[in-house]
Amino acid sequence: MTEQWKTDEEQQSQTIEPTTKPKTFLNERKVLGRKKATDEEQRKLRKKWRPYEEPKETEPGFPRYFYAGFWMRSFAFLFDLICIAAIRTSTLGLVYRLAGLVDTGDYFGLYNLFSIAIYLAYFTGLTRFNHGQTLGKMVFGLRVVSLSEKELTWTTILMRETVCRFILMGFPWIVGYLPAAFSKNKQHLGDYFCETSVVTINLIKAFNQELV
Repeated sequence: MTEQWKTDEEQQSQTIEPTTKPKTFLNERKVLGRKKATDEEQRKLRKKWRPYEEPKETEPGFPRYFYAGFWMRSFAFLFDLICIAAIRTSTLGLVYRLAGLVDTGDYFGLYNLFSIAIYLAYFTGLTRFNHGQTLGKMVFGLRVVSLSEKELTWTTILMRETVCRFILMGFPWIVGYLPAAFSKNKQHLGDYFCETSVVTINLIKAFNQELV
């Protein structure tokens, strides 16, 4: 009886299959994707690849400028001339009256040379120490900016506001202001040499959503 029981137990143990984990079926695309690409496939892929290029960093402090028009700049310039005339009258003119001197009207006369010095000092000094703004530019919301530098340097200011402005004072060089009416970046002759221009501050702030 016992032997028969063992025999049946052995027979039963032989017929029972061992437990196995459920089979998993992988996605066919995943299986194919794991396969190493052939040389021909790699060549096709290389043709589609593009070399990685690091993005070019823009110069800090250079927003999208809106250049001031010729007439706006002309009005600002006329306002500056009025200011210069007032400064000249209250300083040089006052000294001449108190000293009893008379302006001879000569181009190389002392009065005229001092007048030119006041004219150039006005534009050079205010542009340098007032963030690119003369009094006329402040009234009309304009500013001189450099197109190649983060900020205006002494070299750029001296070239634009002293050398170039002195040249543009006389005839026929005064026509050098006219290119500001039709050039792409509204640049006059001095701006071309110094890589500068004049922008409208309020338009820049509005574009950058800085105005309330």
